[in-house]
Parts: sequence; structure tokens; C-alpha cells
Amino acid sequence: MQKASPTLEDVARAARVSTATISRTINTPDKVAIETRERIEQVIEKLGYTPNFSGRALASNRSNTVGAVIPTMANAMFASGLQVFQEVLSNASYNLLVASSGYNTDTELQQIKSLVAQGADGLLLIGSSRPEATTRFLQVRNVPYVVAWCYQPDDDRYFAGFDNTKAATSITAEVLKKGHRRIAMIAGFAEQNDRSRNRIAGVQLCIKNTPDAELLDVIETDYTLEAGGDAFEKIMQQSAKPTAIICGNDVLAAGAIVRARQLKINIPGEVSVTGFDDISLATAVTPSLTTVRVPQLEMGRTAARVMLDLLKDGTSKSHELETEIIHRESLAELNNAANRNLE
Repeated sequence: MQKASPTLEDVARAARVSTATISRTINTPDKVAIETRERIEQVIEKLGYTPNFSGRALASNRSNTVGAVIPTMANAMFASGLQVFQEVLSNASYNLLVASSGYNTDTELQQIKSLVAQGADGLLLIGSSRPEATTRFLQVRNVPYVVAWCYQPDDDRYFAGFDNTKAATSITAEVLKKGHRRIAMIAGFAEQNDRSRNRIAGVQLCIKNTPDAELLDVIETDYTLEAGGDAFEKIMQQSAKPTAIICGNDVLAAGAIVRARQLKINIPGEVSVTGFDDISLATAVTPSLTTVRVPQLEMGRTAARVMLDLLKDGTSKSHELETEIIHRESLAELNNAANRNLE
């Protein structure tokens, strides 16, 4: 049975003040004595209370709304999966509210609180790594949530995603299979992004297990075309140049390809480039990208089904989905490259 959400009266009782004082603390905190305000804020955090703006006092205690917090709306990597997620929910008479965290965990927590306050019955979250404060809030409020774009087998949360380490290992193995041994990587910032962190780990693990291979450099940067281009230029200015650059997503890889053209560096003749995600940009650039295809549609559909199970029965199961290497033009056999960069 789903745990009842804490009410304004619960907070007032625990803080030993009136409900009017709680309201003032939330809406006009400057009008409340500091000592009282701090006590109330501690109780609010402990209980996981958020102001209820959506009429959840209905007998069903349901809003038929699900919230999703995605890292960014500026990148197409989440679009198709989210679209299918919404379609499945809509067929079950649920609405979807979407928020963006900007890859910032503090912002994600605020968005989660806002969605819960607006009546979200459950949440779709991207990635597995988040601060204790966020995990505590979700536990205290007993909010059903599904984690997508990643998968962890030894975890009691509900996943609908893929193993990023395994996927990164597979693309690295393909690069090695083509004869490349001097490799660099352009990745997203890993500190607050477990997908980026695990993709880096997958590349490192595969190269570590190949005795004659070397990972020359790993540059962490923003997920933008310009940042990918800047990282590519920095790598190619070094004395020890790679014959292949593995990128943490297709945007970074496309940025590298665009900058290579500006610098008159031939891809894949002088250096190969690979991506990750297989968004439409992968076929829009020239040469087209060899990349990891993420099962976005299946992931969105599966995440929605897990969510509906949780909302109906309070339980479900995790699902690991498989990725696929898509072979295109940006990855060459080393012995076909015009410049092997082996000296």
C-alpha cells in the first residue's frame, strides 16, 4: 500500500506551530523568526513535505500525472524515448510533465520536488547517481520512480535501460578490431553524470585489457558541437596523436568532424571518430558516424510499462536493454588510413 504523503497539519504538529506559521515560512519566510523558521525547515526536510498545489486531497489521492526530469531539452538523445514514454502513458489516461536539470543534481532535486508538489504520482529519472538528499526525499515521500538510460543489476531500484560500461566497451572493442592502438576519448563531464562516467570506464577497461593499446587522453567537456570541436583540436595538437577518437555521444563526435573539416584533417583517413546514441545527427554529418545505437524507443516504452506497474501494484521488475554498433564511414581500418600517426 502506498504511504500517505505528509500534510500541512503533519508538519505543523511536528514543528509545534500553527498551519498558518508553516504557510508563512514557505511563502514569506522573512516574516517568521529565524529560530522558528529553522525548526520548521528541518521538519519539512525530515518529513519530505512539499506544498500541494494540485488538489491531491481527492479521495483517490491520484492526479493521473507522471513527471520526468531529463538532463537537457537541447539534445535529441532523449526526445524519441520520451515521446514513446508519453504515448504509452497517454493510452493509460496519464499525463506527462517534463522538467530539465541541466545536468545539475541540485537543480534535479528542485525539479523533483516541484513535480511532486504539482501532484506527480510517479517519476521518470535519467541515470542512477544522485546525492543523498535526493534519494532521501524520494524515500521519505515514497515516490514511485523508474530509472532510464542506464542499468545496474545489483540494485533494488527499477531500471529500464542499458549498461553504459558494456556499451562503451563494445564500441572500443570495435575500434581495436579495426587495428587502432593509439586512442583518445572526448566525454561529457563525469562528476554528476554516471552515464558519462561509466562510458569512460568502459573505454578504459577495454584498452587496459589490450596489452599493445594505449589511451592517450580523455577530455571531459560540455555536450555541445563547439565543445566537441575544441576537444578534438586540442587532442590533434598534441605530439602523440591518436588514430581513433571515441566520443561519449554523437553531438561531441559531430563537433569533432566539423572541426576536422575546418582544420583540413581527413576523417577517417588521418583519424577515425566514433559516437554514441545514434541520433539523426549521426547520418547528417560527413562522413557519417559509426556509433552505438541506444534503444530509445524500446526504452521509453519499457519505462512507461514499469511505471504503470508501479502505480497499479506498487511493484515491477527491471529491464536491461541491448545496444548495437552501427557501422558507417567515420571508422576506418588502420591499414587503410592515409596517416597512421604511429610515430
